[in-house]
Amino acid sequence: MSSRRDFIRKTGFAASAFVFGSIACNDGTKTEEQKVDSAAKSTTSTPTEKPIGDFGVQLYSLRDDMPKDPKGILKQVASFGYKQIESFEGAMGIFWGMNHKDFKKYMDELGMTIVSSHCDTKKNFEKKAAEAGEIGMKYLISPYIGKQKTLDDYKKIAEEFNKLGEVCKKNGIRFAYHNHDYTFAQQDGQYPQDILMQNTSPDLVDYQMDIYWVVTPGQDPETWLKKYPNRFRLCHVKDRLKGAPPEEHEASCDLGTGSINFKQVLKTASDNGMQYYIVEQERYDNSTPLKSVAVDANYLKTLTI
Repeated sequence: MSSRRDFIRKTGFAASAFVFGSIACNDGTKTEEQKVDSAAKSTTSTPTEKPIGDFGVQLYSLRDDMPKDPKGILKQVASFGYKQIESFEGAMGIFWGMNHKDFKKYMDELGMTIVSSHCDTKKNFEKKAAEAGEIGMKYLISPYIGKQKTLDDYKKIAEEFNKLGEVCKKNGIRFAYHNHDYTFAQQDGQYPQDILMQNTSPDLVDYQMDIYWVVTPGQDPETWLKKYPNRFRLCHVKDRLKGAPPEEHEASCDLGTGSINFKQVLKTASDNGMQYYIVEQERYDNSTPLKSVAVDANYLKTLTI
């Protein structure tokens, strides 16, 4: 099974709780009624954890299964509890051999929506944006740019992202960029991710945080989420094998079995403007893609933040 990075190359592409003080009598003592009232307030006013709500899956997780039977696999995905999908542009196109309207119709029948798709931004992007807008998609996403030679190269890419954002805006959707590890590793004393974010307009460009690829080079996702609130609007919820060294890139695993504290990270993400939580898994130890995607769905269904 090829890695996502190889595939792209080959195809070109903490909110704090409120604490209420005790109500004291004038003489410094409490009546029984005041004690009961104080206890009730401390119990009922503490915010409770909540589920993350609807979540999706990046179909790249099922890249070997989807071409065999797109409709059948999507039906199974819906049965696992996924309400959203994120597609990618492969040999069968973004819509898996269907036109965009027929694909949406099938999604409606399954009770799911296509929120976004990774795509080749160099080919027919205006057509892709128009079709995405026609069926109510939210995002087209650049999945990979590769490590650049200079920091100025990242500035040029940021300018291109702004232009792509204009095209998406014209069609009623949004443009976003999905990170890999190289933008979160210092280059000439700076983080390329900073350059991309500081040189793109928030009105035109959002970001999809692949949490796995932030953790891999040793960065803290929460720090970045807080540094750029409301810029990371989508995320890839992808776990990383415990003890995997930074140089080990193919180390994803079933959600909840790895090293990433998603309860904490996704809470911070939610507090800072995250809107879409999308499962992605690329490695399946002693499992199959479909079985792991089902396990991942069960994890998110029971996760509270």
